Amino acid sequence: MEAQYRNHDGDTSFSSLRVYLNSLSDTPSRFSRRAVSVSTSYDEMSRVRAVSGEQMRRTLRWYDLIGLGIGGMIGAGVFVTTGRASRLYAGPSIVVSYAIAGLSALLSAFCYTEFAVHLPVAGGAFSYIRITFGEFPAFITGANLIMDYVMSNAAVSRGFTAYLGSAFGISASEWRFIVSGLPNGFNVIDPIAVIVVLTVTFIICYSTRESSKVNMVLTALHIAFLVFVIVMGFWKGDIKNLTRPDNPENPSGFFPFGVSGVFNGAAMVYLSYIGYDAVSTMAEEVKDPVKDIPMGISGSVAIVIVLYCLMAISMSMLLPYDLIDPEAPYSAAFSKSEGWEWVTKAVGIGASFGILTSLLVAMLGQARYMCVIGRSRVVPIWFAKVHPKTSTPVNASAFLGIFTAFLALFTDLNVLLNLVSIGTLFVFYMVANAVIFRRYVAVGYTKPWPTLSFLCLFSITSIFFTLVWQLAPRGPPKWFILGASAVTAIAIVQIFHCVVPQARIPEFWGVPLMPWTPCVSIFLNIFLLGSLDAPSYIRFGFFSGLAVLIYVFYSVHASYDAEGDGSLDFKDVESLERINIVLS
Repeated sequence: MEAQYRNHDGDTSFSSLRVYLNSLSDTPSRFSRRAVSVSTSYDEMSRVRAVSGEQMRRTLRWYDLIGLGIGGMIGAGVFVTTGRASRLYAGPSIVVSYAIAGLSALLSAFCYTEFAVHLPVAGGAFSYIRITFGEFPAFITGANLIMDYVMSNAAVSRGFTAYLGSAFGISASEWRFIVSGLPNGFNVIDPIAVIVVLTVTFIICYSTRESSKVNMVLTALHIAFLVFVIVMGFWKGDIKNLTRPDNPENPSGFFPFGVSGVFNGAAMVYLSYIGYDAVSTMAEEVKDPVKDIPMGISGSVAIVIVLYCLMAISMSMLLPYDLIDPEAPYSAAFSKSEGWEWVTKAVGIGASFGILTSLLVAMLGQARYMCVIGRSRVVPIWFAKVHPKTSTPVNASAFLGIFTAFLALFTDLNVLLNLVSIGTLFVFYMVANAVIFRRYVAVGYTKPWPTLSFLCLFSITSIFFTLVWQLAPRGPPKWFILGASAVTAIAIVQIFHCVVPQARIPEFWGVPLMPWTPCVSIFLNIFLLGSLDAPSYIRFGFFSGLAVLIYVFYSVHASYDAEGDGSLDFKDVESLERINIVLS
């Protein structure tokens, strides 16, 4: 049986140029075999995990995960996002926007939690999609996610230079220098950003436990600054600003822009919650996944919801919404008040700590994604290796750290400073779909088509609702169509819930109110995807196309060879699924 996977007397697909070209001619058949090949939970936790050699050490507890989740979510972006959403969309009701966005984040976190408890490996969303929809969808989503991490981390590290400078009253330009021979956008050299990235890379290579300790300290300091800003806002603020604009001609009241303004604001501030997904990649290093992961992921999101809502109220009390600076709301508010200019420096210090924590957590996450992608052989296995002394994926951490530092050195990535992209939201969407599919479909026991048809129909209805919301002019016809779409979506979910029985019931922890909870998450992620601008879709298309080329010219052949030598042998899917059902 093994001979059919080999070329020319047992050679692998990459043993020579001649053999590789011959393998390329067989790409269609290999693609059809490998693209939708699904792994199993049993394989991911045993045979695939063993590819790394050494095991990652289980040293993390629930409080470590809470600290990592908070550190990953609360970055410098919240200082900008809050002001922009309040001034342009929601006004004082920005606090309601944060509550709605927080609920959406919590629903997505539930989906991640079910998978992480059931499958405590370092692959996060990549592994979840791989055991559900197959290798190719997992590779496309994983590749986009890693690129998002790398480019956002590069942008964030350059932002650290600016915020640190503002904390000490020094312009960032004094720490950067211009190289005239390089094109605009690539000619401003930032050595501080490189030092920060390489320092964080060293920390995450040294020890996950020590990385958690560093994150705990930085997160505690950052939260202390946030609490300080909140207290200053309540102390100096005026409750009348929650209902009264500065200009009487502007809309007044707590909801000056109505319900649509609240939801548009929620779409913008939701981006401030992204970061908890990196915590799921720590599952392989958690002492008690069943107990610690639900507390860590959900607990961190809940704490951040409270902090964000308090920050929103504090800012709304400081100034009428029509006077808020959308780019620097807190700094501008305090700088205009005599005797309070020093608070601006405090904001700069707090933002600097926020950047460091979000950078550390994101770089931990990106390395573990790359490690598990290496285990699956769709990228070189070198990335999968775990160092025997540190018990960390040193190769993946070092490679991505150096690549990030290279980009941060000279590339202006301000467009990515919101720490999110379409790729991340797309992964959230895929995970929500995957958790439904896995609950209702058991390979070899139930037919997948009813569930797949439901997921497609619900997604199409959600896309239609989003397009009408974004493009249709205001008026009764718009609200009628939106109402009809909502009723249709609810009916689709209810019919599916009544007709299709669940194939699996999680023994330890599961998403509540299935399938309603992940369906709400699917809808909200599609709704948020509709709020992104055209360049985001162009970039997503570019990176997805690049990922497809890599898969076609390398990954599919590498995984095909691995299947041939038994490393990825999923032929006996039914027996492994029985083991998997028992384990779950």
